Amino acid sequence: MKARCRLALLGIAIFAASAAIAGADETAPALLASGRVDEAIVALHGQINSSPNDAVAQNLLCRAYFTLGQWDRGISACEKAVALAPDNGQYHLWLGRIYGEKADKASFLTAAGLAGKVRTEFETAVKLTPNNVDARSDLAEFYLEAPGIVGGGRDKAIQQISPLAQLDPARAHWITARIAEKKKDLATAEAEYRAAIDASHGSASAWLNLGLFYRHREHYDEMERALTHVRPAPLDRSDALVDAAEILIHSQRNLLEAVELLRTYLNSGKKVEQAPAFKVHYLLGTASEKLGDKEAAAAEYRLALALAKEFQPAQQALQRMNR
Repeated sequence: MKARCRLALLGIAIFAASAAIAGADETAPALLASGRVDEAIVALHGQINSSPNDAVAQNLLCRAYFTLGQWDRGISACEKAVALAPDNGQYHLWLGRIYGEKADKASFLTAAGLAGKVRTEFETAVKLTPNNVDARSDLAEFYLEAPGIVGGGRDKAIQQISPLAQLDPARAHWITARIAEKKKDLATAEAEYRAAIDASHGSASAWLNLGLFYRHREHYDEMERALTHVRPAPLDRSDALVDAAEILIHSQRNLLEAVELLRTYLNSGKKVEQAPAFKVHYLLGTASEKLGDKEAAAAEYRLALALAKEFQPAQQALQRMNR
């Protein structure tokens, strides 16, 4: 489709924000899932102005800023959600996640201080919701990656495998594979990633994780073969399509398959906030740029900014296109 046609359709797709939005717990998630993050933020601020003690709205606002990479704004909202509802494990999980994202971009001393907060929030999330697979997986990943001085440790990560095996066997194999990678036992790691594929009945996310393993090893042919399974696989996580495309784009491998993965996601009717539409359009722009189609790339960057005007990667990319 030519850029002018896409932009015309954009005008239809993102017509003016709707009138008063009631019940942020219902409307804002739909806005976030569809990638309309600017509208979600406006709606949530309106909800919070009307009901300052709305923990649901504060948590959703945190997640909206999370998608934009605006960690400080998100942390403020997540901290308020936890203060308002301290017994909600999901709120602690999101606060731990956004602390972790800020730590990844921070100086050494700041990151060390944040790491302790990440551990506390993840441990609290598991304590409050012991059957939450995501909370246990995030905690295991923290233990595996963090140094002992801030509470990390391989033995602690291993302790999460048994409860995960009861809740989600494929996720337990994934954690076991990650531990084997850390020990540089690559044969065991590969076997565990493949065991996760079997346990999940060939799910898209399990094939994605095997592809990531090969990418870390710089085995790009094997990576590409694994990722070609993602699109036809049972879609346990629709954002796996976007993650697989992003890996191919950054590796500069099979860009046409990356585009197909992204288009499949946009057309799936299963968009989720973990893969907001504005990021997908940005990735489509990146792929188009690498394929030499600057007009299509610029159009995709504009689509991204129409949904999330403060998304800096798209801002910078469009400036580059306009130079």
